[in-house]
Amino acid sequence: MRRARVVDIARAAQVSTATVDRVLNRRPGVRDATVQRVLKAAGELDYLPGPELYAALTPPPLRLVFLLPAGTNRFIRMLGDMVGYSQEHWAPFNVQCRTVFIESFNPHELADALRRHGQRCDGIAMMALEHPAVREAVAALAARGLPVVTLISDLSNSERAAFVGLDNRAAGRTAGYLIGRFIGARAAKVALIAGSLSYKAHEEREAGFLHVIDEMFPRLEVVGLREGQDDAGKNYRQTRALLEQYPDMGGIYNIGGASDGVARALKEAGREQKVVFIGHGLTPDTRSLLIDGSMDAVITQSPHTTLMSCVRIFTNLRDKREALSGVETTRSQVIFRENLP
Repeated sequence: MRRARVVDIARAAQVSTATVDRVLNRRPGVRDATVQRVLKAAGELDYLPGPELYAALTPPPLRLVFLLPAGTNRFIRMLGDMVGYSQEHWAPFNVQCRTVFIESFNPHELADALRRHGQRCDGIAMMALEHPAVREAVAALAARGLPVVTLISDLSNSERAAFVGLDNRAAGRTAGYLIGRFIGARAAKVALIAGSLSYKAHEEREAGFLHVIDEMFPRLEVVGLREGQDDAGKNYRQTRALLEQYPDMGGIYNIGGASDGVARALKEAGREQKVVFIGHGLTPDTRSLLIDGSMDAVITQSPHTTLMSCVRIFTNLRDKREALSGVETTRSQVIFRENLP
């Protein structure tokens, strides 16, 4: 028997030979239903051997970019690194993921990165900054059909496809409750250090913290909020200034990252066993701070689950399912020295 030709496939699929050529060479411009009809005809005519037919039937992988802030926030760095070395986990979803670290706390750089990378990928996950330029960039991508997922920190009133992260107001309330219970009935000062209130997550954590302190612990006085931009050196200097200004400091809540800077200041002042210290993100450095007792608790979430949820959302959208179909709710964990995993 002679081998089937392109014209035979075209006749069987009731399309032109040009359409068959585009489908077999995986060029754009053919409707999905037509592609399936051509491939079905090619398979029935034994034009393509099994492996080649499977390859032709498999769509090209989704190209996903994770835009994350550069800096000394070790949880974010760990999250970004995990994207690279977890490729085998993404294989069943037919995606290719990569991380791009960009300048931290710069909304215009984030907006530019969204527009730039949006030209060369199929979806973007980002840690959002609350700013009109970022919101406008997300809207422009959404208008082109390119989905954006926010992770860790959301973007209000935006056209992002979904958010993957904690209930940050509840996380702040948890931190306030822990500090209040650790300090007990005595009067004391408590302080907060944020990465930046440009992150909605940090703003919500602050609000939750202040509300529970006001509601449940009237003998605690919140003496203000400092911004350390998730930088260990800045967190160190902010903490030293707080300890010098308030000798009766009883607790510090580090809303963002770089908790090692806070701990170094507490240790140098000999206050690590006297000031209750709560932070976010279980990493090797916060783990060691829990073990040596300079940190009392860490509120964290699974980085692997966070990434997997993002991938599931993008593949749901690709396959025309609801964005959050089968996606786990992000759960917070409170880690103490005695329950370290």
